[in-house]
Amino acid sequence: MKNLTLENIARVAGGRYVGPAEKAQVEVTSVETDSRKVGEGSLFVAIKGERVDGHRFINQVIDAGAAAVLSEVDLGDQLFPYVHVESTLQAVKDIAEFYLSQLNIPVVGIAGSVGKTSTKEMTHSVLRQGFNVLKTEGNFNNELGVPLTIFRLRDEQMAVLEMGISDFGEMHRLAKIARPNTVIMTNIGCCHLENLIDRDGILKAKTEIFDFLEDDAHIILNGDDDKLATVTCVRGIKPVFFGLDEKHDFWASDLKSLGLKGTACSIHTPVGDFDVTVTMPGKHMVYNALAGAAAGVAYGLSLEQIKAGIEANGSLAGRFHIIETDNYTIIDDCYNANPVSMKASLEVLQDGAGRRVAVLGDMGELGADERALHADVGTFAAGLDIDAIYCAGALCRALHDAARAAGFKGDLRHFDSRDEMMDALPALLSRGDTILVKASHFMQFPAIVAHLTNLR
Repeated sequence: MKNLTLENIARVAGGRYVGPAEKAQVEVTSVETDSRKVGEGSLFVAIKGERVDGHRFINQVIDAGAAAVLSEVDLGDQLFPYVHVESTLQAVKDIAEFYLSQLNIPVVGIAGSVGKTSTKEMTHSVLRQGFNVLKTEGNFNNELGVPLTIFRLRDEQMAVLEMGISDFGEMHRLAKIARPNTVIMTNIGCCHLENLIDRDGILKAKTEIFDFLEDDAHIILNGDDDKLATVTCVRGIKPVFFGLDEKHDFWASDLKSLGLKGTACSIHTPVGDFDVTVTMPGKHMVYNALAGAAAGVAYGLSLEQIKAGIEANGSLAGRFHIIETDNYTIIDDCYNANPVSMKASLEVLQDGAGRRVAVLGDMGELGADERALHADVGTFAAGLDIDAIYCAGALCRALHDAARAAGFKGDLRHFDSRDEMMDALPALLSRGDTILVKASHFMQFPAIVAHLTNLR
C-alpha cells in the first residue's frame, strides 16, 4: 500500500512506533479491523467495540502473519512491531486520509437522505464504462466504513464513496477523510430526526460534505428537492442540477413505465440527448440515472458510454431486488426504510402483476414525530392501487389506523411482531401475488423474504 510504512502510520496517527528499527520502513499489505481477514503483511487495527475488544486477538493476528498492530493498549517491549495510539478509531481515519492523498485519484462522494446506495451503484455503473472504479460495498458508509473502503484501493483510477451520517459533525469528518472532487446529493428527507430535528437540520448536516472541496470540484444536486434547490453557490462553485423539469442541466422526459422491468425515458444533457431504459423500476431510479449521467459528463464520458452504464446497472439484495419464485414475485426492499423511500416503493408496487401486497414494518430514527410520519405513509398508501397491506410493529399501528381512516379498500391487517406476521402470511397470500417487503433494518425483515422465497 503506497507509502503506508509503519513509520508513516505512526506519524500520521500521532502514535508511537515500538519495534525493530529496520521494520519501520515496511509497507503494510492491507489494513484490517477483523482478525479473521488478517494475512501476511497486514496492519491489524484493534478496536474496542460494544461487544468485542479487538485487543483480545493480537496474538492470533501475529500468528497469522500481521506486519504490525495498531493498539490503544501499551503492549510494552514486544518482539513484534506495534503502533501505540490514544484512539484506534481516530487513527484509522487519519491513516485513511493520508493513504488516499498518496493515490491522487478523483473521489465521487454520494450523500443524501434516501437513495444513496442505488445512486452509488448507478454512478459506479456509468463511470466504470471509462475507468477502473472502486465503490463502497454493503453499508460501509460511516466513519469506520469509509476508511476501510479507502484501504481497498490499489490500482483503481477513481473511487465512488457512499457517505452516511446521523448527526451534526459526522459529514465534516467524513469529508475530511475522503476530500471528494465530486459531490452527488440525492435529496433531503425525514431521516435521523432524533439528532437533526427537521429537514433544515438535515440540509445543514449533509452539506458539511462541501467543507473540503477544491475550486475545480463538481457539485451535482437533485433540483426537484426543495431544500437542495436553495444551494445556489458553494465557495464559488455553481452546482449542476438534475430532475424531471427541463429547467435543470440534466433532465428526463417521456417517461414510460415498463412495470417491474424499469422505465424508458429520454435524458437531456448539456452535451446532447439520448433514449435509455432504466432497468430498475420506479421514478426515483430515473433520478439516479440522471445523477449518473451528470457524473459521466463531468468526467468526459461519451453519451454512448453513459447510456451503456445506465442500462448495465442491476439490483442488490435488500435494495428493490426482485425475486421470482414459483408462487410469488417478491420485491426485497428491506435493507432499510424511511417515509420517502417507503412511499416510493409503494408507488412502484402498483406496477406489479396479480394482487399487489405490501408487507411493511416499523421505520426507525424518526424522532418525536415518528407516529405521525407512519400515519402519513398509511394515508398515502390508501390512495394507491394496491390490494393488501400487512404491517408489523408498534409504530406501524399508526400506519394501519391511518390507512383505514383514509378509506383503504383492500385487506388491511396489523400484527404486533414480525414473527406473528410471518406465521400468518402463507394463509393470506395467493399464488401470483407481487409482494413488497420493506421495513427498517432493526425489524430484520430479510427473514420474511427468506420465508416467502422458500415456501412451496
